[in-house]
Amino acid sequence: MNIVPLGERVLLKPRQKEEKTKGGIYIPEAAQEEKKEGIVVAVGTTKEGHPLPLKKGDLVLYGGYSNEDFKIEGEKYLLIEFKDILAKLE
Repeated sequence: MNIVPLGERVLLKPRQKEEKTKGGIYIPEAAQEEKKEGIVVAVGTTKEGHPLPLKKGDLVLYGGYSNEDFKIEGEKYLLIEFKDILAKLE
């Protein structure tokens, strides 16, 4: 299925949380830090029709509380506003 975000929105696949430390110790769910990182799956356009400065595969930090989350074929995705993208990780 191909999803194309409309307007200034970005489709993200949330990044998995670390389940164990580099030393091999498993971290219980209650102690796992909730990082808001995601991988860009698709990008919409600006109001003028120009592409947003992200591309498929970019790793980003995001914030905000108005995220739409849903599952497609068992995979979790987020549809967020571009203004909620805080940074691109390189």
